[in-house]
Amino acid sequence: MIFDRLKRFSIVLEGAERDGPAAFSPGQAVSGRVVLELAAAARLGALRLRAMGAARVHWTESRSAGSSTAYTQSYSDQVEFLNHRDTLMAPPDNGEATVLQAGRHEFPFTFQLPETLATSFEGKHGSVRYWVKAKLHRPWSTVKKAKKEFTVIEPIDINTPALLAPQAGAKEKLARAWYCNRGQVSVTAKIDRKGYTPGEVIPIFAEIDNCTSRAVVPKAAIIQTQTFIARGTKKQKKSVVTSITGDPIPAGKREVWHGRALKIPPVGPSILQCRIIQVEYSLKVCVDIPGTSKLLLELPLV
Repeated sequence: MIFDRLKRFSIVLEGAERDGPAAFSPGQAVSGRVVLELAAAARLGALRLRAMGAARVHWTESRSAGSSTAYTQSYSDQVEFLNHRDTLMAPPDNGEATVLQAGRHEFPFTFQLPETLATSFEGKHGSVRYWVKAKLHRPWSTVKKAKKEFTVIEPIDINTPALLAPQAGAKEKLARAWYCNRGQVSVTAKIDRKGYTPGEVIPIFAEIDNCTSRAVVPKAAIIQTQTFIARGTKKQKKSVVTSITGDPIPAGKREVWHGRALKIPPVGPSILQCRIIQVEYSLKVCVDIPGTSKLLLELPLV
């Protein structure tokens, strides 16, 4: 039985870390080898390789169709980025099997990634994944399969004029309680550019005026927004990446942030060019106002 003879069947990618997947950029060549170890000589058929990459989204929503009837609506879509096939060992023309001797056998492969690919991503309702799969066909036996995932990171040049441009905004809000005007809170905020990398610090310049009769609390946060799109419908998931809280601002006082530091933790890059999955970031400066909703000011980030 070949089950007794096949000791190892795996895929090794060049550049892979021991505990993690190999990482590539669009347009790069991906190289590796399929490793086959036999305890004894064995008759084998074809050895085929396939590299795939795709974005997929899926979620369900409950719909009410009356007072007692409900049904579940399913949404899904996918975009294929990569589909490469190769034959690493072809069966002989006479249709017979190939006999390989005992020991280790390596079958190298190389393929080119397309110039445009979305960054690898795992989200609540979708993913962008890339992998290589090998199939070993054997006479009178099941097909043996091996799979290896790899990461693609689409580079974003943050030194373009659009991403180097300062971002600024202003908002104000009346604090009301029991239909009485308790004064106004206003905030202006500015950051020096739109594009950043993880590990960098965003210096926040802001002025918060508290013209109400109660203390208010300023905060700042980086928000990640995941958007999944299928059949013309969108599903969003927002999460706080990191945040800071300022000191309470007494009634009638002004607080000024002279470059208040907000450090960006390790996060995945923005995904802006995929038709069904988008990952966007923003800086939110908000003020908690007792007795009324928050004052929110949002500045876009990449």
